[in-house]
Amino acid sequence: MTDKDREILNELYKALDDKKAEDIKIIDIGGISVMTDYFVITNGNNQPQVDALVDAAEEALLKTGVKDVKVEGGRNNGWTLIDAGNLIIHIFTKENRDFYDLERIWSDGKIIEL
Repeated sequence: MTDKDREILNELYKALDDKKAEDIKIIDIGGISVMTDYFVITNGNNQPQVDALVDAAEEALLKTGVKDVKVEGGRNNGWTLIDAGNLIIHIFTKENRDFYDLERIWSDGKIIEL
């Protein structure tokens, strides 16, 4: 993990935690996937909280200098994906996180503790 990656992940974690994101997981999938290096997976209790988490994540990325960010999923759908190149952030409602269970799908990745 580069120093810049650590800076971005720390800032992102702090921003999500400040908005009361639940069970924030950072998974290093760089060794098992060519699509990205890291997944961040979290959820909110309801759609308004999910929307606030998306806003907080985007602000944290901009604060750390990440400019090429793509957001997929939009408001009111229960799952928003933020693609920041070597980092993909998944923000779910609790129900959708349980249903899609990305942690199980990517269980070969390494959980990162900050």
